[in-house]
Order: sequence, then structure tokens, then C-alpha cells
Amino acid sequence: MATKLKNSCNIGRLIIVLVLALCSAGMMMTYRWTSDELDSYVPARADAEYVLSSMSDNLSAGNYIMNKDVYGDIDVLDMQEEYYAFGLIRKYMDCAVFDEDGELLTTGVDSKRAEQLKDEETEYYAFRVKYTFSGSGDISGIQVSGSALTPEQEYDLETQFLESAGEYYYTYMDEESIQNRTIIYGMTQESLEEYMSTIDYPEPGTWDIVYTDFYSRFMTFFIIIAAAAMLLPFVKVVGERKGKIFRAPFEAAVFGIFIGFGCVDACGNMVYHTIKGGLIRSRIHALNTLADLAVNFLVWMAVGALIYWGFTCLRCIFTMGRSYWRERTLTVRIIRWIKGDSSFVKEIKEFVRKQYDALLHLDFRSRTNRKILKLVIANFVILVVISCFWFYGIFALILYSVCLFLFLRKFTNDLRKRYSLLLQSTNQLADGRLDIPIEGDMGMFNPVKDELKKIQAGFKKAVEEEVKNERMKTELVTNVSHDLRTPLTAIITYIDLLKNEKDEEKRREYVGVLERKSLRLKVLIEDLFEISKAASKNVVLHFMKVDIVDLLKQVGLENDSKIKSANLEFRWKLPEHKLVMWLDSEKTYRIFENLIVNITKYAMPHTRVYIEMKELENQVHISMKNVSAQELNFNVDEITDRFVRGDSSRNTEGSGLGLAIAKSFTELQHGTLKISTEADLFKADIMLPKTEPPEEDVEQP
Repeated sequence: MATKLKNSCNIGRLIIVLVLALCSAGMMMTYRWTSDELDSYVPARADAEYVLSSMSDNLSAGNYIMNKDVYGDIDVLDMQEEYYAFGLIRKYMDCAVFDEDGELLTTGVDSKRAEQLKDEETEYYAFRVKYTFSGSGDISGIQVSGSALTPEQEYDLETQFLESAGEYYYTYMDEESIQNRTIIYGMTQESLEEYMSTIDYPEPGTWDIVYTDFYSRFMTFFIIIAAAAMLLPFVKVVGERKGKIFRAPFEAAVFGIFIGFGCVDACGNMVYHTIKGGLIRSRIHALNTLADLAVNFLVWMAVGALIYWGFTCLRCIFTMGRSYWRERTLTVRIIRWIKGDSSFVKEIKEFVRKQYDALLHLDFRSRTNRKILKLVIANFVILVVISCFWFYGIFALILYSVCLFLFLRKFTNDLRKRYSLLLQSTNQLADGRLDIPIEGDMGMFNPVKDELKKIQAGFKKAVEEEVKNERMKTELVTNVSHDLRTPLTAIITYIDLLKNEKDEEKRREYVGVLERKSLRLKVLIEDLFEISKAASKNVVLHFMKVDIVDLLKQVGLENDSKIKSANLEFRWKLPEHKLVMWLDSEKTYRIFENLIVNITKYAMPHTRVYIEMKELENQVHISMKNVSAQELNFNVDEITDRFVRGDSSRNTEGSGLGLAIAKSFTELQHGTLKISTEADLFKADIMLPKTEPPEEDVEQP
């Protein structure tokens, strides 16, 4: 059994070696194609565009010579040493310098040749280039034309000549001497062909192999070896490679693949030298060829083996699953080693957690420039480190992109969870579920959560207010019907009695009752109209200058009889000076009257009532305090509503609108009326603002 297993392993190794050998031999068979591509590259360079583009530096330097020639300031020896190339080109072309008016400045050029150079439409020249210099001595334009060039070639050459001219201009040119100059070069077709025949094109070098399909063929070789490493184990004879060498860590396998892939330039150099003269040089040509073939074959076998080994090691990712990353990665081993120092790991985790949490809780209401700057700097540092890997930086960039993708995926998942909490809260509000608290950490949506809480509180308050209004409407109907029905019933009853009563004394008594009930009905209806107009803001206010101290005293005097009949002792604490304010005197009088009448109805007899007025900086504070005859068990927030009365049994006469009217008239004048209680103490606080009258109403001195 052991012998059979051993034979099977040997057959598997033989198949792998055979695959590598076939791939290596295949690469060596493509050398002829690479050689042909290199040979065809040289004639391709010998076209007119290539030759003319190689003149760009020489003609840019020639502008310096041409301009110096105009002034006769030419050192022939210096020209031969420094500008030999331009001197050679000048023999095959016409060239001249012109001023801004087109006058010829170069000596030794006849007028006919000068006109041919200036003619932009001429077909005489196969190649013509025109340099134009502005009044400041800068290059203002370069024009390339000629019968040997296509428009596309002309454009490409103009771009190259302009770039080259800029470099030479700042090195050699004298700005003052070349102002408003035009330098034109022209080469006929015959001269161009003659010049091209003098050029000695060098043999292609090692780097010229990039112009062939060698790299494409290397990638094919790489892919075939990688595919073999992945697929051959499915062949029963080959099976899975289980030796120690194939249990290398993930990082080592990836590094081996990188090394194998990075051998492309070295292999290209080997192929070039093999094609152009051989790697091994000796006197026996046959031995040279055989040695070259052996070296090339062994190199390709080694590169293929390295690639095969790397992908075979990585193949365990698919067979081992998650356990591969725990058992075959150096990173995990290092992390396990670091975990030995728990405090160090905790500090790193805590730092990363804080940064991530800060990113999740980014508050867009505040300035986020510092956080964004940190992210940009961190990303910049990472990219700088990656760029230090040169060619292998692409793989580091791929790894960084994968890590960035995983981070962004986690970040967006966390954002999505928090966003779902936000949507859940908004759906609760939309369904009218206002009692369910809005809870949970919503990250950067926490400001929105706070606003939703405010909206929830506002909705809840609005709903409670609406419920209260509905309840008040029901009570309004009940109270109005009761308060209207009581005097009406009395009126109807006494009218019936009056009809059948013969006694004059009783008839007068009945008429008196009818008068009182009708007056009560009138007051009730008038109060209803008043509060209705006040609630609908239809009350017309007539503002004027009012001495509020005198007005309050007047209300007290006119209600003195009611005060005395209620057995109350009023204590007044008012300013001794006049306090003139811009108010509606009638509505203000009604406010004071309703409050004082309310005191006479509900205050405990034989007690003191305190009325105090204080002048503040921007307003006047008026307070009225009395001891209630009945227990104050009502809601102070509702006592100023319509038809709400302190005596729920409704034993006292009144419409229940007195405080509501007082509050409405106060608010119409931009003031406030606040009712408060403490035990049996009833207190009303009025705040009236000091408003200035309009300018047209101010008295002129």
C-alpha cells in the first residue's frame, strides 16, 4: 500500500515538472517572434515624423545661433563644439530671421528664398517650422507645416517643438535681442531624404523589448502556471500537495508570487541578450547555443516553479476555509503574540473604538474641519507608505482598498442600523404613538433624534391642548345652556304669574324679578359677544394715553358698594405719581373691574385684599391678592378659560367669563395675566408693557 502511494506521489511530481517544462519550452519558442518584432521596430523609427521630432532640441538651440548671427556675434569655434548638431542640420535646410515688419535680417539669403520661407501656403518645403517671438522676447507661437506631413503630424510636432523651445529659451535666449523676431526653417523633400540617409540608427537596446509582445506572452505564461497550480490537484494522480514546503504562510506565498511576477524585467533582459548575441560566449558556437538554451530553460523552470509554489500554497484558502487564516498567516500569529500584553491591546482597541465612535457620532451642526483633516492626513500617510513599495505598491494598494472597503461596509452598516432606528421613531410619530419614548443611540443622527423628541413633545402638547379644547367646548355648551336657561326659565315663569296676578304689589315684585333676570341675561349675552370677539381677534382697540394709577383708583371707587357689601378691607399700594401708558382705557378698565368684582364674589368676608402696583423698567406689574371663601381646588391653568368658575356648584351669580375676558383683553394689549394659588390665597398678576405711541401721536413741544 505504501509503495503504491509512493508511486502515485512520484507520478504527480512528474506531471507537475512536465507542465512546467512545457510552459518553459513554449516561452522559448516565442523568442523568434520577439526577435522579429525587435527587427521591425528599427525601420519603424526611420520615418519622417520620427526624424523631424528628433530635430526639436537642435532647432530650439539653433534659434540662439540664428539670432546671434544677425548681430555678427558668433564664435565659430564655440558653435562647432556646442552646436555641432544644428550646424549639420543647417546644411540641409533654408533658415532666416525676420523683424516684425517681415524684413529679412539674415545675411547670405537671397530675396526669393526669403519669400519662399515666409509663404505659409507654399508646397515647396516638405517641412517648415516658424518660431515667433513677442515684444517682450517670449515665444508667442510655433507653426509646423509641410507637404510631407499630415495635419495630425503637424499638430503633434507643434506640441513637441513648443515644449522643447520653452526649455531652451530660458537657458540660452537673450530676451532683449530677440524681441519681435520671427525665425523660419524650411527643408525640401529632397533635402529631407538626403538628411535621413545620413542618420545612423542604433541597434535596439534592452529596454526596446517593451515595444514587443514579450510582456503579454509572460502574462500568459504566468496565468497558465497559476491555473495549473489551482486545477492540477483535481487530477487524481496528482492530488493535493501536502509537503511542508506547501504549508508556507500566506504572506510568504504572496511574496513568492510577487517575486515571480517581478522577474519579468530580468527575463526580458535574458531574452534580449539570448536573441542578440547569446548569454554564454566561447569560441565554440554550438556550445554557446546549447548553454544559452539550458540557462533560459532553467530560468523559466525556476520562475514557473516559484509561481506554481505560491499559488499551490494559496489554494488551501479554498480547501481549509476559515481555519486557513488562523493557521497559515503570520499576521494572526503576530496578533496572538501581541495579545500576550493585554494592556497594550486594550489601549489600541480603545483608541480605535474612540476614533470610530467619533466618526459615527460626527455632528454636522458644528465645525467638522478638524475631523475631516485628520482623515485626509491619515489617508495621505497611508498612500505615501504604499508609494514607497514602487512596483509592489499596486498590491499594497489592492490590500489597502480591500481594508478600506471592509471598513466602509461596516461603517455604512452601522449607519444603516442607526438610520433604521430613526425611521422607526418617525413611523411612530406618523402613527400617532406619542407616548412611546424615542430611545437608542443614533450616532450622527442624534441631533435629528433630539429634534424628533421636541416634535413629539410638541405634538403631545398640541394633542393635549386639542383634547382640552374639546372638553372645554363640551363644558361651554353645558354651561351656556345652564346659564341661559336659568334666567329664561325664571322670566317665563314670572311672566305666567304676572298674567294671572291681580295684586299690584305682587305684580311690581314680579316685574322687578323679571328686570333682574333680563339684565342678567343681557350681561351674559354681552360677555359671550365680548369673549367671542376677543378669541377671534376682532376686537378694535382704541389706544390712548392713560394714567393707569388713576384708572385703577376709579375702578375701586365705582365698585366701593360691592366691596363694602362683601365686608372686605382693601389695602392699596399704588405709586403716588402719575403713570401714563399707551393703552385702550375701556378694555383696561374692564380688566380691573372683572378682577375686583371677582374678588368681591369669592373672597372670604372680613378679610383684607391687597392691591399693589409696581413700575418696572419696561413694564408695570399689578398684583391682586385675597383669601378665598372656598377651598381652591381648581386648575389654575384652566380658571381663565371660558365658563370656568371657582365654585363648581355655581351658587354665585356670574357668567364664568370674567377672568377669560380679562385675560383676553390683557393679551390683546401685549400683556399677561397669570393666576396662582397657595393654600387659600388667590393671586392675580398682570404685566402690562410700556409701549411708545406712534410718532404722529406724540405731542410736539
